[in-house]
This record gives sequence, structure tokens and C-alpha cells, in this order.
Amino acid sequence: MSPSLVTMSYIIAIILFILSLSGLSNPESARRGNYFGMAGMAIAIIATSLMESVTAYGYLVVAILVGGSIGALAAKKVAMTQMPELVAIMHSLVGLAAVLVGYANFMDSSVHFQGMEKTIHEAEIYAGVLIGAVTFSGSVIAFGKLSEKITGKPILLPGRHQINLGLLVAVVALGFLFLDQVETGTGALPWLFLDKGGSQSLLIMTVIALLFGIHMVMAIGGADMPVVVSMLNSYSGWAAAATGFMLGNDLLIVTGALVGSSGAILSYIMCHAMNRNFISVIAGGFGTGSGGKAAAIEGDVQPIDAGETATLLLSAKNIMIIPGYGMAVAQAQHTVYEITQLLRAKGKTVRFGIHPVAGRMPGHMNVLLAEAKVPYDIVFEMDEINDDFPNVDVSIVIGANDIVNPSALNDPNSPIAGMPVLECWKGETTVVLKRSMASGYAGVGNPLFVMDNTRMLFGDANAMLQAVLKVVQG
Repeated sequence: MSPSLVTMSYIIAIILFILSLSGLSNPESARRGNYFGMAGMAIAIIATSLMESVTAYGYLVVAILVGGSIGALAAKKVAMTQMPELVAIMHSLVGLAAVLVGYANFMDSSVHFQGMEKTIHEAEIYAGVLIGAVTFSGSVIAFGKLSEKITGKPILLPGRHQINLGLLVAVVALGFLFLDQVETGTGALPWLFLDKGGSQSLLIMTVIALLFGIHMVMAIGGADMPVVVSMLNSYSGWAAAATGFMLGNDLLIVTGALVGSSGAILSYIMCHAMNRNFISVIAGGFGTGSGGKAAAIEGDVQPIDAGETATLLLSAKNIMIIPGYGMAVAQAQHTVYEITQLLRAKGKTVRFGIHPVAGRMPGHMNVLLAEAKVPYDIVFEMDEINDDFPNVDVSIVIGANDIVNPSALNDPNSPIAGMPVLECWKGETTVVLKRSMASGYAGVGNPLFVMDNTRMLFGDANAMLQAVLKVVQG
């Protein structure tokens, strides 16, 4: 394929990627956005494969088959509850790819730049490896936290801010040393098959970047994990863009910039919605404590059974459903929609209230509800419906904890102090579905559970809701 035809294909792919991002910004057009993205990626892969400079078709075919098979298997096997950790591990692969491409580009003896072009090229390699390494290790830790293989509580080292600052200074200093070693031909590590000048400083920087990614994400509390997923999405985009600069691939540069900028904007929007500063999240988010002692949770819970819950729903006129990660774990979204359909058919007003960080990744609850075919016009963001709770007869909280915690508003010493929450306790009655009284992902107790107008429906969310559904049907 001629270079001009490749360029034209890349332009078409870029347009499709932009249309994809535009479509994904709205639930009603999200499916169309996915199709645009898939079409753009297909065009990009085909155009790149048919470039005149591509000759190793055997390796290319094997890579496409292996990657495509892994993607197809993941799409078929991974449950919606595992989607956040899947996204995190995919981000790690983008970071790892940037690191490997950076080292391959660094050791490529066929590349001959001179003067300023050489300096710029080596700086691109350094930046690409740096961003890729941070993305890789940070995403692996995020995967561990989201899959609960690593505790969701923040692990804080003494003087962590000084450690981060020291690592940053070391990375900058090593960058100047790297460029100097490349120029003078020193710092080779032939025993590691890195026999080019600058290998030493590049390798040390890679180790530091990996440690920085680990330290950064380990210090972030559970309630901030959706922001972390969004942030790592941004990092993976910039890693891809850096790879594009290294390879001289315009499509990678533009696509990486689109992903990086959109992820950064989403992270900012989520932090704004949570009344959080983005820098403070990175420095160590919710769950790190505020210097005081959080108020103790005192009082007795008032349990309720499925039959009583159904009676409450049937006698209510205005109902609010607040989904959380527990709904995802129980795969209860389809049962929830069946109940919603029956209640609406009986003339009830049923709405869904979505917190910006409900679940474990941005838009997690929206995706689950869309999968169950819940109408978009009854799904509302927190800011749209929070003022309506005094008029709500029954609120059903399904497996949520931190996003309905009054401590965020009235306990300045709470680890989640200042985070806007869904103020369901202002309604007439709140029914909370939980397996136990265990704290939420941020490790924070919830006084909502012992309030006078709260009832606790213990057990598997889907099983309990199935029992509620039978009574409502009868």
C-alpha cells in the first residue's frame, strides 16, 4: 500500500475514533460509538499491515491471531463484575508495550539520527519508557486492588510525599545523564545485552518508574479507585502517544493523545464531582485519614425481610434505586429491572440514582443498567436527583456503602469527609441490601445502617430481590 493511501486510511481511522469518543459520551449512542471504534481499529490494523515497510508477515499474523484470541476469550468469559480489573490489566499491557518498544527502539542499530534530531529521538524514548513503566506497575497494583488480591486500604509509607519528590528528582537527573551517556557512548551494560551508551541510566530510570507506579497506587484508598482507573486510562494514552513518536506513526500519536486527554478530562470531572483535588488523590486519596478520630457508629440495625420490603414498595409512590458494587457482584441488575417494570406498571415513579464513583470504574453502574435494558430516561446522576430525596417514599440501596454514607457530610474526621453522597436518609424509608455489616471499599463505617428510618435486608442481593419480585408479582 502506498504511503499516501496509508495516510488516508489513518485519517479515516482517526475520524472514526473521534466519533467513537463522541458516541461513548452518551448512553443512548454508546453502542454506535463502540462500532465506530471497532471500525477505526480494523482500518488502522489493515493499513499498518499493508505498509511497504512491513515485511515480517509471519510474525504479524501470529501476533494478530494471539491478540485477537485473547481479546475474544476475555469478551466471552469475563463477567461484568470483573470489568474494572480487566480494564486495569489492559492498561498495564499498553504500558508494558511502550516500555518494550522504547527499549527496542533504543537498541535499534538501523536508526541513524544526527544532532538535534538524535537528541529529540532519545528524549522520546526516555519519556515513552518512563510513562509506560509507571502505567504498567500502577495498573498491575490497581488490578490487584480491584480484584481484592491486594487490600483496598491505602498503604502509606512514612514520608511518602518526600519519597515521591525524591523519585521525581532522580528521574529528571537520570534523563540528563541518559542524554549525555548516549552522546558520549558511556554507560553501556553489555552483560544485560544493553551494549549502547545510556543503557545504565535508562535501566535505573525504568526501575524507579516501576517503583513509583507501585507506590502511587498503593497509597490510594478504595473510594478513589474509579478515579485511579480513569487516570491510568489517561496514562496508557500518553504511553501510546510516546510510542507513536518513537516509531514515527502519526495514528498512534493522535490516538494516544485522544485517549490521554479524554482520560485526564474524565479524571478531572470525577474529582470535581467528588469535591476532590486531583493532586490530593494521587498523593493518597480517601481512606488516608484526616488527622482526627472518626465518630463511632452506635445503635442497633433494624432488619427486614423480602415480604416486608415488597409491601413497602407496593405502598410507595416515589421510589429511588441506588445501585452499588454489590449489585454487580450479585448480577442483580436484571431482577432489579423486572421489579422496576412491575412497579411502573402499577403507576409508581421509579428512578435510579447514580453516584460518580459507584462501582469500581467510571460508568460501571450505567453499563450494568444498560445491559439490563433499563430505560435511560429514568437513570439520573447524583447532582440531578439529590435534592429530591425528601419527596422519596422508599430508597432501595443495593450493595452500596461509601456513596450513601452520611459521615462524608457531617463528620469532618471521617476518611471520606467532603465527598458528596446520595442523601437517601432524607427520604421516608431506606432499605439497604447487604450481605453483612462489613464496611465498604474505603473501609469506613456507615451510620446510615443504624438510623431510625433505615431497614437492613441481609443476604445475596439477587436472591433477596428475586423473593421481593415474587411478592410484587403476586
